[in-house]
Amino acid sequence: MSISVERGTNPYRDNVQGEANEPITVAGLLDRAEQILGIEPLGHNQGEIYDRLEANAPRIAIIGGSQDHPAHILDLETALRAATRIWQQGGVPFMFSVPAMCDGTAQNNIGMSYSLQSRNAVSAIVVNQMESHSYHGAFVLSGCDKTPLGIAAGLAHLDATRQRRGDAPVFASFCTSHVLRGGTIPPDVVADLREIAREAEEQGLEDIASDLRYALAYILQCTANSTFQGVLTRAEQEGLISLAQRKQFERSLAIHTCHPAGGICAFNGTGNSSRHAISALGLGHPAVEFLTQPPTTEDVNKAVDDLFTYVNKPDYSVGSIVRANFANVVRVHSATGGSTNLMLHLVAAMIYAGFDVDVWTVEHIRTHPPVPDMFDYSLTEGRDIFELAKQCRSGAIRGMETIFYELVRQGIPMDVDAPTVTGHTWAERLLDTVNLSAAGVADNPIVLTTPRRPFSGIDLLKSNVWESAVVKISGMTTDQLADFDDKVGVVLFFENENEANEGLLDIHLLERLRTHPYLTWGVLMALASYNRYGDQASLDGLSGLSREDLFDQMIRLGLMKIAMIISAQGPEAFGMPEMFTSMQHINANRELRQVTVLISDGRYSGVTYGAAIGHVTPEALNGGAIGLLQTGDLLHIQLSDRRVDLIDPAAFEAGQIQLWSGALAEDRKALGLERRERILARRSQIAASNRMMAVTDASRGVVPLAVAEEATQSFRLS
Repeated sequence: MSISVERGTNPYRDNVQGEANEPITVAGLLDRAEQILGIEPLGHNQGEIYDRLEANAPRIAIIGGSQDHPAHILDLETALRAATRIWQQGGVPFMFSVPAMCDGTAQNNIGMSYSLQSRNAVSAIVVNQMESHSYHGAFVLSGCDKTPLGIAAGLAHLDATRQRRGDAPVFASFCTSHVLRGGTIPPDVVADLREIAREAEEQGLEDIASDLRYALAYILQCTANSTFQGVLTRAEQEGLISLAQRKQFERSLAIHTCHPAGGICAFNGTGNSSRHAISALGLGHPAVEFLTQPPTTEDVNKAVDDLFTYVNKPDYSVGSIVRANFANVVRVHSATGGSTNLMLHLVAAMIYAGFDVDVWTVEHIRTHPPVPDMFDYSLTEGRDIFELAKQCRSGAIRGMETIFYELVRQGIPMDVDAPTVTGHTWAERLLDTVNLSAAGVADNPIVLTTPRRPFSGIDLLKSNVWESAVVKISGMTTDQLADFDDKVGVVLFFENENEANEGLLDIHLLERLRTHPYLTWGVLMALASYNRYGDQASLDGLSGLSREDLFDQMIRLGLMKIAMIISAQGPEAFGMPEMFTSMQHINANRELRQVTVLISDGRYSGVTYGAAIGHVTPEALNGGAIGLLQTGDLLHIQLSDRRVDLIDPAAFEAGQIQLWSGALAEDRKALGLERRERILARRSQIAASNRMMAVTDASRGVVPLAVAEEATQSFRLS
């Protein structure tokens, strides 16, 4: 089969060194394919490889990940299948891998401060390798977390760069890793944990008993391990179990969590949100989209064959596909309740592609019109992404095409004329209606035919103490949203995540807040009065209580709301790590779960019961007022109005809501300087080579300033 790239230069034809060096890498790759896959000889030799390079046959890089990441442990076999098919189709296959860090492994240690930086590093590595060896396109073995969109951003950026200089557009297709099957807690461990819950109840430790049973309801994932860790640590502090017993439980849970075939974890976090995003961007091929096991030769061949149909079509270049599908992916992300991290990564991909967008662009798309909640996902009711993959592989539904179809049916203005890596538009793909409707799954559906509610996704929040922040409303029930809407919360301030995690595992945390001097009896009564729900909580009898007893009663009645601040976690301060562990500690604590909103300039992959507000800009290191708040401050939380404001405590005690009228930066200048010194000292824990410097803030995707400066094209909805 003969095919050549028609546009641009051919460095291999004009540079004999490349034609001398590269044939051996291609031959070695194909030799391994024959040996490991046990296939018939491919008939390749260095002369044939030379001739294809000379003729400008499509040079396609198979981009793999790290085999120390669960999503990539079987990359080699998939890569060899792809290399075989690329050669059979007349192309020239190459292979390189990019480092792909596992966010689960990095959680709650210094590694998480390298996570977001690794996305930008991956983009740079992809551009560097594609340019160094003049590859025309890519077949991407797409894994987990932020890496898929990091690769997409790099390819889109390279596409824009090459087309600017008159070279051939960059084409690509993504093969996403299969879904990692959730584990099962051994029956003897379940029995032991239930016995500990019973003993806790007998000793009057109802919260620990309740939280253990709450954790046992979840499908076993690596995220569940953190939930158990928090509860078991408290059980140890109360003397219910010993340290040795806690470690044994942690061991048993850990070794039964992950299936040895690897894959992307089955919860709907950043890994699967990235999977959905790559598919909704039109970059993920449906043959390899939702898999329960590694792709077969047939699966890979379908994706590779379609890749060759648009080699010379600029409208199907990576940048063109990303731009055309941007509104589509925003709406799919909202409808499927995706991770808050995607608010960074989607914006970043468009900026790398050369478009001037920010989180407000995303907000406009998802609210014009509002996107309904079309995803009934639950880790406690057997509806994880592995179950969704099973439904897709059975043929009952068609994955992203089904989600796309159901959104169109709900009147959401999806761009059906946008191109995809099948070589067809969405409209052309949807002409085949076999098993297209979500109604194909009658039992335990995840993709819905009728929305659960008319709104979903991630809201942007304004404030008198910040410019932008995000909150994942799709992860909260309607009752949860009401519990925290139009409420006043007491700030519980932590300077960083380490202090927060230590504090959250302290069984005396609420006792210490109860005696804080700012929480006078008058302030507590004002909080009780404002935060009550109609007649749900009567104030009768509260006025006669002492301050300490009043605080405790407010916790029990849900009249106390806590705005837990974790500061100094922004990109330049500490790499913008996820606050996942802090969030899980709150979720694993019945008392805190019912009353706490978490607010940070760091990131989140999910929510607490009471909302996780993150990506606050400006960050604390750059003068953001989030770094000037103090324990005892009062925040007016208005989720329905998309605001969180610092209010005047004296006016509030007198029964009025008044915004803070002082100049916080000036009023707390000395405090700000002290904290800034500690932020800078803490930042030195990150290797200087990998600190995030000269980047945009979270509202613009945290991309290198040099990339953002070239993102001058405006984006308008068609």
